[in-house]
Amino acid sequence: MDFNDIQSAWNDNKSENVVLPTNLDKLKSANMPIDKVRKNLRFELVIQTIAMTLFGFLPLVERFPANMIAPYYLIYAIMVAISIYYLGKLFLFYNRLNKTVLNTKDSLYETYFDIRLNMELYKTFTFSLLPFFILYFIGYVSYKTPKLSQLINGEIQHSKLIILLIILIAILLLIAFFTELWVQSLYGKYAKQVKKVIDELKEE
Repeated sequence: MDFNDIQSAWNDNKSENVVLPTNLDKLKSANMPIDKVRKNLRFELVIQTIAMTLFGFLPLVERFPANMIAPYYLIYAIMVAISIYYLGKLFLFYNRLNKTVLNTKDSLYETYFDIRLNMELYKTFTFSLLPFFILYFIGYVSYKTPKLSQLINGEIQHSKLIILLIILIAILLLIAFFTELWVQSLYGKYAKQVKKVIDELKEE
């Protein structure tokens, strides 16, 4: 093989691999939305931990009566246990994102589905805490508004009870709606950007 044959073979090899830099550039472009997800997740973990700690001081700040402190901390302990489980899962997800290297389509797929899975985990975490917030809200309003004890004693009119139930359902639906918006804002739009990169790689 002479010099011309070697040069021809080299040129052929270059033309076969010309798509590789494009793929690498597209894989790298997925790093930006994943960095955003990582940053938002770190913010969430810090805020959730601080909020959970502050809830522990509510009886002192609000000067709960002695007979309400024990029930409050019982509910609080259950809420903390649930939070530790879910926040632990989200922390593991955060660690996985820190170690993610987007150098193949498979790693990009895996990261995308991991983001989607943890978006659902986050929503489940929020919904699992709702009963505790409702209990706290009812207890707090009962403490501040003694007339509400009529509801607990079953002395309230049926029409007013129906109105209260409708208000409660509306509040739950609003919380679910805003949770969905929050998750989509912090994670969903970046997951869509990663999915767009995956779709572009499929087309090649």
